[in-house]
Amino acid sequence: MDALFKGEQALLGAVLLDPDQLDALSWLKPADFYRPVHQALFAAMRTVSSQERPIRAADGTVPLTWLTSTVAEAGRHVRGLSASYAHTLIAACPRPQNAPVYGRMVLEGAIHRTVTKHAVRLEQVARIDAEQQQVEGVLHHADVLAGVLGDLARRWGTEPRPVAPPDAGTSAKPPRPVGPEEAEDERFLLAVLVSQPAAMAEVYDWLRPGDFADPGHGQVYRCLGALHHRGEPIDQVTALWEVQRRGLLADGTLSREQLDSLFGGPGAGSAEWLGDQVIRSSVVRTAAGAATTIKALAEDEALVPGRLIGQALHALGPLDEVRARWRTATGRPSTSSEVDDPAERSDPSARVHAALSRSAARQSAPQAVTPTVPLVRSRTATTPRSRTSPSRHLRSSP
Repeated sequence: MDALFKGEQALLGAVLLDPDQLDALSWLKPADFYRPVHQALFAAMRTVSSQERPIRAADGTVPLTWLTSTVAEAGRHVRGLSASYAHTLIAACPRPQNAPVYGRMVLEGAIHRTVTKHAVRLEQVARIDAEQQQVEGVLHHADVLAGVLGDLARRWGTEPRPVAPPDAGTSAKPPRPVGPEEAEDERFLLAVLVSQPAAMAEVYDWLRPGDFADPGHGQVYRCLGALHHRGEPIDQVTALWEVQRRGLLADGTLSREQLDSLFGGPGAGSAEWLGDQVIRSSVVRTAAGAATTIKALAEDEALVPGRLIGQALHALGPLDEVRARWRTATGRPSTSSEVDDPAERSDPSARVHAALSRSAARQSAPQAVTPTVPLVRSRTATTPRSRTSPSRHLRSSP
């Protein structure tokens, strides 16, 4: 049987046997439970406890009204709940004093599910934004995911800091297929950079080789950037020479046909506009890659929440870098959510309290008690930018 399911049952059974355990579970929320019936029961326990705190009998037993009132309150929100299931929960609890540990299991499962849900949503938005050439939607959902990770870190009692995974330097991701529109923008841009002497200065400060979807195009841009950095002229001859010096033809990175299409004729258009299209694609592509990585991390049940959150924040790091360069290119100011470090908002005392409350049972917890009657011990944008540049109509084929 699923350990998380048994953990949820054991926790609810512990509270039914000892309502005072709710005091040690103040950090747990009904939404942290996976099954709706368990969410309804935990919420009902809090409601009933606040309205009519169970008073123990002289022998320490819990009144039967505690169980019946809890089941009745939960039954108002879910169907099919009966008192027999409450008996099943009680039977599933080995030791009521271990409720904080059972609660930690519930919270850990909730963290994995929450991170997975937001990563999947970011993936879906990235797919839509890629089709519409927009970035605002994907950046908004990336900020939401970063905020969720910070909140989860504080609930778990850890510092929300990026942590590189152990295999960060060795894992190689398969190349992503390059769309025809992405390839066209990149080819036009490189042709313009080679043909227009002043074009490289328009994009050099914020466009990087890694922003190109086609690795070969990124290498050509690297060559042009090297010529610009050294103050040497850029034209078809010097660009071809730099490509050859770097061995890009010899190692098969580029072919003669590719170079002929890039350097074979004059390029017309705006380097700044084309560069904006390239970096927009890079933002969405980077967000999609981060979402895929984070989803894989969240689906790894062996990854403890602290490491999951740290590695997920690390996966969002490249998106922050390319986002900053895109804002530089478009002259957009940084938003408050981008400059606000989650670690700065973290309250160390709150994190310590969260960690301690999850890690140990109450020292003064009474021994397990039984209800007064015999119980059977059975077992939840903006308008798309036009694809056509005013200057693209003036281009000649590369």
